[in-house]
Amino acid sequence: MSRLSLRTKLIASFLFVVVAGGLLSSLIGTRLVADTIVSQARTKVRYDLNTAGLIYGQALSRIQDVVQLTAAGRTPPDMIEARQWKVLEDFLIKRRKDFGLDILTLTDARGKVLVRTHHPFQTGDDQGADPLVQRALKGESVASTVIVPREELEKEKHDLAERAFIPFVPTPRAREVPAQNETAGMMLKAASPIWDRNGRLVGVLYGGILLNRNYQIVDKVRDILYGEGRYKGKEMGTATIFQGDLRVSTNVLDEKGQRAIGTRVSEEVYRAVLEKGESWLDRAFVVHDWYLTGYQPIRDLTGKVVGILYVGMLEAPYVDLRNKVVYSFFAIGVLGVAIVLLLYFFITSRITRPLREMAAATAKIAEGDLSVEVAGQSEDEIGTLAKSFNHMLVRLKQARKELEDYGRLLEQKVEERTRELVQMQDQLIQSEKLASMGQLSASIAHEVNNPLSGALIYNQLIAKKITRGDFDREAILNYLSKMEHELSRSTKLIRSLLDFAVQTEPKIKEVNVNDVLNRALELGIHAGSKENTRVEKDLQALPTFMVDPDQLEQVFVNLIMNALQAMPQGGTLTLRTYLENRELKIAVQDTGCGIPPENMNKIFTPFFSTKKEVKGVGLGLSVSYGIIQGLKGRIEVESKVGEGTTFIVCLPVSQE
Repeated sequence: MSRLSLRTKLIASFLFVVVAGGLLSSLIGTRLVADTIVSQARTKVRYDLNTAGLIYGQALSRIQDVVQLTAAGRTPPDMIEARQWKVLEDFLIKRRKDFGLDILTLTDARGKVLVRTHHPFQTGDDQGADPLVQRALKGESVASTVIVPREELEKEKHDLAERAFIPFVPTPRAREVPAQNETAGMMLKAASPIWDRNGRLVGVLYGGILLNRNYQIVDKVRDILYGEGRYKGKEMGTATIFQGDLRVSTNVLDEKGQRAIGTRVSEEVYRAVLEKGESWLDRAFVVHDWYLTGYQPIRDLTGKVVGILYVGMLEAPYVDLRNKVVYSFFAIGVLGVAIVLLLYFFITSRITRPLREMAAATAKIAEGDLSVEVAGQSEDEIGTLAKSFNHMLVRLKQARKELEDYGRLLEQKVEERTRELVQMQDQLIQSEKLASMGQLSASIAHEVNNPLSGALIYNQLIAKKITRGDFDREAILNYLSKMEHELSRSTKLIRSLLDFAVQTEPKIKEVNVNDVLNRALELGIHAGSKENTRVEKDLQALPTFMVDPDQLEQVFVNLIMNALQAMPQGGTLTLRTYLENRELKIAVQDTGCGIPPENMNKIFTPFFSTKKEVKGVGLGLSVSYGIIQGLKGRIEVESKVGEGTTFIVCLPVSQE
């Protein structure tokens, strides 16, 4: 961006503003239009669902009117009183056919069937348990949607039971159910009492239509709401009556162009409508297309949800309309931006022409030619800029001369300050060395104490033997050899402590780690053993390790002595060696007081100590850590206050 011309930057900036503004406006506009389209579509679905509910209710009211008017006539009570069952049967059959009912049945005043209007004209069964018949026996005229079991349909007409039987069709997004088919039927049913001339209840008349595979209501809803409109070969709107979650009456078509009887509602709609009893308005996947849909529960006489009434509009027309609006917005926006850019390019070219001429002059100045002057071409801001630039050029010539003089002076000052800084640095290094030597000297007594204590112990053992008159030559020579070894190690230890800061080269050789640990244990036990201290060892066979044995022994002795000092009342000292993850691991574990959590990150810090008695200045673990780190290893610590501490020395098997 910095290499672009001013004109290009202005155009690019303006382009960014115009494009960003246009894009934002287009996005907001298209979103508003899209939301409006979707909102209007959902509002229409809501109205359509209400209309479908009215049509469904009208169908139920029509059945109630037919049953109620038939029961209120003089023929039924007169024929019941005269017991003219054949005449009454013919009369009811005609009424059923005239009004398109599937059933029209007469019972006596106790609910026992007197007349049916379908072959085989079965009578005598008790319908007193039917909720609608019960209400009619109490003198009420009622109507409701009911679920009728297969055995009751068989009593009315065998064909009704066959029509009600619907196998389930696998449907995407529907809930899983163990059943494979539906045998019960969904019926619009009404019942009305029959009174004789004296106002005495003499019977009940009930009738209804089976909704299973009856398409009159759903097709009427579709025709009223959506007409014959189609979009890309598909109907604009559909309607469905569900028995539970099963389509029993629908004009939704499947892939074969057949009515999708047996398909089921999605699980999401099932939860909302059938389980919660709520209406559901949203887009939904219906069989094989997306629809803007509305679902409302269908309830029986007791208010229980037994089905769903559905209407849906094909979503594709609204999506295509929305996309068309979006494309139109963007097309207009792109055209507008293109026109504005052409005008802006022409205007900026005229405005920036004097600036381009000034840029050519400043390029010569940048090459060192300070004799160039920029001519002021106008009285506007650009002309003022040219005059200011010429004045700045004069000041620049003066400043360059002053800068060259100051540079030479500064170079001299830098050389002087550099010499002073080197001297101060040498003095600081010397001071740090003296301070370190003072600290190391103060700690020698503690670090040398371990091997000297061992030598003293062996000297006391020899003295005891001589005092007792025991001149066991081999034992005395063994003690003298160990004394010599410890005194020699003391000398080396002093050298190692002095080398803590200068890091001298250790004497490396192949050693057995278990042997070194045993020697360190022997020295530690002699120097700090207590009657109540028990030692447990679990030393596994380990590969040899290239190391200075004296330095490694120093680490082990330090850890063992620390463990013994942590158990003033005695305890258990456990030593373990093992191979794990290509590492030699040496664990020194005590059952002492443990290390507080706040001190865990300080224990390897030089001169840090928590010992109340004067037993050192806090260099032991620091020196040990330095030795192990030099072997490309590490020391791990596990501790719990009141239970003890474990130090684990980890050495790599491969030291390459």
